Amino acid sequence: MLLSFPNDFFFGTSTAAYQIETAFEHDWLGVKSKDGYTFHQTCDHEKRFKEDAEIIAYCAPHYRMSLMWSKLQRSPFAELHRETVEEYQSFIADLKQRGVKIMMVLHHFTNPLWFSQKGNWEKKENIALWVDFCKKAVDEFGEHVTYWNTFNEPNVYVSNGWVLGQFPPFKNNILAAVKAIGNMGEAHNIVYDYIKSKFPQQPVGISHNTVIFSAENILGWLPAKVSDWWFMERLLKPFTAKLDFFGMSYYAKISHDPLPITYIDTPEKIKALGKRHDDMWEYYPQGLKECIERYWNRYRLPVIVTENGICAADDSNRVNAMKDYMRIIHECLQQGIAIRGYYWWSTFDNFEWNLGPTYRFGLYETNLETKDRTKRPSADIYHRLAYEKQIEV
Repeated sequence: MLLSFPNDFFFGTSTAAYQIETAFEHDWLGVKSKDGYTFHQTCDHEKRFKEDAEIIAYCAPHYRMSLMWSKLQRSPFAELHRETVEEYQSFIADLKQRGVKIMMVLHHFTNPLWFSQKGNWEKKENIALWVDFCKKAVDEFGEHVTYWNTFNEPNVYVSNGWVLGQFPPFKNNILAAVKAIGNMGEAHNIVYDYIKSKFPQQPVGISHNTVIFSAENILGWLPAKVSDWWFMERLLKPFTAKLDFFGMSYYAKISHDPLPITYIDTPEKIKALGKRHDDMWEYYPQGLKECIERYWNRYRLPVIVTENGICAADDSNRVNAMKDYMRIIHECLQQGIAIRGYYWWSTFDNFEWNLGPTYRFGLYETNLETKDRTKRPSADIYHRLAYEKQIEV
């Protein structure tokens, strides 16, 4: 069956600067990943801007990207580092020349060391530090941007950083988590207003990570309910006053028995239960629709799927997932849900945070040693989908 998408619906791919550029004085530098690698050299993106611009433009006419705050602003309230600005400007100009439109993400899980040393997002006075960076970045790059994300997945960032202790600052402190998310929400509101004052036509939102939390047995019922409330509701609340669109990512269903069941931490359990899975989580594409409907029914804001994809070493799984997810998006559009666009995660394999570079999401493979990019068959299928608005499923 051939699925066709409206002319005004857009497709893109997504990356994060920190996962593809060499680490520069930020709080992930030197972190050891689950697969044994050290977070330092990732994908050499800053050494391959020309090559990567060509890859990005081939994959889709929209690109969701971020800027490395620690490299652009090397001390509190400092002017942006001119050489770094010029490198990014040249890269963005290359993308624009190739017809690619930009969604710019201003915070993607990572802070300069100087920000972390000042108390990170737990300190209310640090809001001004990030706002200063954002204003300077908006002034410098704003004319090239089509959409903005102030924060990427703040619910993932705060849950992993202050509750589970898996991301910097590696804490297990619910009260500190509540402070952090409140300060981030306040920072979002300030930067939202600044962007709208400078570029009133550019839509501004966040990306909210969505998960289907379920119970495997009666012992899992309460943990699943609490997880859903915390992750899907409580950590979203500080951002909902000022949004032009509802940006959301989706990858997984997580069942509880009472502990979470994932392929990352409990692979034997997920296999014994006979659950479909990728290389990280239970694979449940219908969950994308459930999450879109949930937030569409509540907020009635235009929806942009800012990240969606699959962690898979076998590219045939990526192709199948692409088709599954396109069926879901098509169904939602047919229902009249105002979905504006969709970004595939990711353009090429990158450094998957605390898990490492062997967890593969890319339309292009990245060689772990040489960093060379190799096109996978899924890239050609996505290219046709992105430019022709059609896919055979």
